[in-house]
Amino acid sequence: QVHLVESGGGSVQAGGSRRLSCAASGLTFGNYAFGWYRQAPGKQRELIALITSAGRTDYADSVKGRFSISRDNAKNTVYLQMNSLKLVDTAVYYCVAGGRTVLTTNYWGQGTQVTVSS
Repeated sequence: QVHLVESGGGSVQAGGSRRLSCAASGLTFGNYAFGWYRQAPGKQRELIALITSAGRTDYADSVKGRFSISRDNAKNTVYLQMNSLKLVDTAVYYCVAGGRTVLTTNYWGQGTQVTVSS
């Protein structure tokens, strides 16, 4: 059974940084692409970052240059480093896994709340 467990959420002031982690189990970690989605109150869930099994990354325009996704295959963990946080980054952040060279949303974590305040 696949489990994705996010951690690192919480409250942060605008302009600050936060790092989210996603610990994966029940799958062959190195074979999977991973991504981070977020859902703000009243808005649709959106894909903001992905990393393929080969380490290729891609970002939504809204976070490009501020967020960075990475993976540690030895630790079965994916990270999302978030810098220069803005109020609009307030959302529940979800880790997803699926596919290899193209991200598919086969598996979801439970989500972690990030609240950015002024």
